[in-house]
Amino acid sequence: MLSVRPRVAELAFHLLGRSLHPELYAIHKTRRIQRSGYEAKLDITNSGHVITWCGAGQILTEVAASARQPLPARRQLLSHRIMGQRREQHECRGGATYRTEFQLESVAPELFWNFQEQLFGGPAPEGLAHRFDASGRLALGAFSYIHVDTRASSMMVQAIHTFPDDYAIVKVESVFTLPKKPFGS
Repeated sequence: MLSVRPRVAELAFHLLGRSLHPELYAIHKTRRIQRSGYEAKLDITNSGHVITWCGAGQILTEVAASARQPLPARRQLLSHRIMGQRREQHECRGGATYRTEFQLESVAPELFWNFQEQLFGGPAPEGLAHRFDASGRLALGAFSYIHVDTRASSMMVQAIHTFPDDYAIVKVESVFTLPKKPFGS
């Protein structure tokens, strides 16, 4: 399967209150998380990632993908083009919360290659990582990396996606949190 990135100008960020069919996107790497109060599936896709979190009777799906990616409009909670920097928060019925911050950085070519070399130039990073095929214009392909930190009542995900054709880096940090239990329960 050819795994080349789309242009960074085509990227969008979505949060849906439902799961998505895996046939909607090409999955390159997957990791499943299971804790007592929630479970999650993290996928690296050709244009970014899909994170599906289930907890407190809620399903939240975060998608960083091409704006051309066909996604259902039903139960879409957030939808923004990825440009500059943005913070969002969503409170679910039942008390679960979702917070995210994402940004697109365009950098000078030498800074971009230094950053990319740091990501995959040394030992394999801990977490979910995928190196993409080169687009043909450049010798090295893009890189995606997802780090997840789980706690009993929360999950923090940090994702980095590089776009060599555009000398751009997309960084996402999201936190999924279960509702707070009443004192004494």
